[in-house]
Amino acid sequence: MSDLILDKFKEECGIFGIFGHPEASTLTQLGLFALQHRGQEACGIVSSDGRDLHQFRSIGLVADVLSEDVLNNLKGASAIGHTRYSTAGKSTIKEVQPFSVICQHGQIAVCHNGNLPFAGQKRLELEKAGAIFSSTSDTETILHSIARAESANAIEAIAKVLQDTEGAFSLLFLTPEALIAVRDSRGFRPLVLGKLKNAWCVASETCAFDLIEAEYVREVEAGEMLVIDKDGLHSSFPFEKKPRSVCAFEHVYFSRPDSIVFGHSVNQSRHMMGRQLAIEHPVEADIVVPVPDSGVAAAIGYSAESGISFRQAIIRNHYIGRTFIEPSQSIRSFGVRLKLNPIKDLIQGRRVVLIDDSIVRGTTSKKIVALVREAGAREVHMRISCPPTVSPCYYGVDTPRKAELIAAQMSVDEVCRYIEADSLGYLSMEGMLKAIGMEEKNACVACWNGKYPTIVAGGEPTIDNS
Repeated sequence: MSDLILDKFKEECGIFGIFGHPEASTLTQLGLFALQHRGQEACGIVSSDGRDLHQFRSIGLVADVLSEDVLNNLKGASAIGHTRYSTAGKSTIKEVQPFSVICQHGQIAVCHNGNLPFAGQKRLELEKAGAIFSSTSDTETILHSIARAESANAIEAIAKVLQDTEGAFSLLFLTPEALIAVRDSRGFRPLVLGKLKNAWCVASETCAFDLIEAEYVREVEAGEMLVIDKDGLHSSFPFEKKPRSVCAFEHVYFSRPDSIVFGHSVNQSRHMMGRQLAIEHPVEADIVVPVPDSGVAAAIGYSAESGISFRQAIIRNHYIGRTFIEPSQSIRSFGVRLKLNPIKDLIQGRRVVLIDDSIVRGTTSKKIVALVREAGAREVHMRISCPPTVSPCYYGVDTPRKAELIAAQMSVDEVCRYIEADSLGYLSMEGMLKAIGMEEKNACVACWNGKYPTIVAGGEPTIDNS
C-alpha cells in the first residue's frame, strides 16, 4: 500500500439521504459519488417504496458497484446511502452500511458518520441480554437498542436511545414512511439540509447538493432531530444541550474545498490558513509548492500573502491503486513516487516552500522532502497549515495511536531534522481557528491539544469509522 495513503488520517465516512423524489436511489448514488473522498472502500444504499425497504451493500467504489441494474432494484421515493473507510481487518461486507433490521417498531435502516467511544461496553450489555450482532460496528449497537426500546414507534425509540448515547454521530435513519436525520448535541461531524424541488435531502457536505443541483438550505443543528415524511419537515431538539465541539480538522483536510461546512467555505478557510502561515512563518524563498491535493489552497494563500510565486511543481497520479509489490530496496521512496512526482525544471536550483495540511507519522513528509531535494532544490522549507498533531481521535477519524504520531514524540526542531527539511513551521492554534472563523470553545481540537470534549473510553481509541 502506498506510504502516502498510510500516512494520512482517513476521512471517516459520508452519508446522504433524500425523501420525496421518484429517482431517490439514483440521486443517492450521485450524492455518494460527490462524497467519495470521505470513504473509498465500501458503499451501500437502502431505499423505501412506502411499504418495504430495499437494500444493497458492497465493497468497492460508488461508480464501480452501484450500477444501473442495482439502482433499478432500489425502488421508491426515499433512500439513504453511506460510503466508508474501514479499519484494518474489518473490510468485510458485514461492516458495510446502511444496516437494517425488522423489529417491534417495524423496518428501520441506519447509516452513521462518527464514533461511539462506549459502544464496546454497550455491546456487552446487549449481548448479555440476548442480542446477536452481525458486525463489529458501533452503529449496530444503536439499532439493537432502538429495537429493544419501549416506545410507541420507531421515531420515539430513536430519540429515546440517542438521549443516552455519548459520542460523535451524524445519523440517517430510514423507515418505510420517513427519513430521520440526527446530529449529536456537540455537533462533532457535519450534516447539512438541502431541497430539490419538492424533495428534501440531507448530506455530510454541500458538494453533494451541488452535483444534483439541490439548494443548500442550512446546517442540521447540533442536537437537532429532523423527521421528513409525507407531511413535510419536522424539527425537534430532544437531547440535552451540550457545548458545541465541531471538528476543526474538517476544514484542515477532510472536507472537499468546494463545500460549506459548519457555515464556512472550506476553500476560504484553507486559503486563510495559508495566509496566516506566511505571517507566522515567513522565509526567503523562490517558489511555493503544495503537496497535492491537500496543500493547494493553503499554498495559494501562502503565496498571496508572502509574494512568493506559486508553482504546481509536484504532480499527483490520481489513479493509484491500494496494493503494489515493492521493488528492491534500491528504489527509494517507492510508495510516494507511485502518487507524487516533482517537475524538475521548476524546482532545480530554487529555494522551495513546501506546503501540506499536516504531518502524521512523518514518514511521508520525509520522503517528499527527499523527492524535492533530488529534483534539485537548493533549500526545502516545510510549512504545515495546522498545529502539530499530538493526540488520536475518538470521534470517527481513523488516526494512529499516540505513540505513532511524530509530533507527540518529538519537538518541532526534532521533527524538522527527522524529515530533513531546512526549516519547519506549523500554524498556531490561534491562527488556524482565526482562519476558519471558529472559537476554541466551540471547536473540537483534541488532536492538537489532547483535551477531549467528552469522557472517552479507557486506553487507546478503537475507531470504527462508521
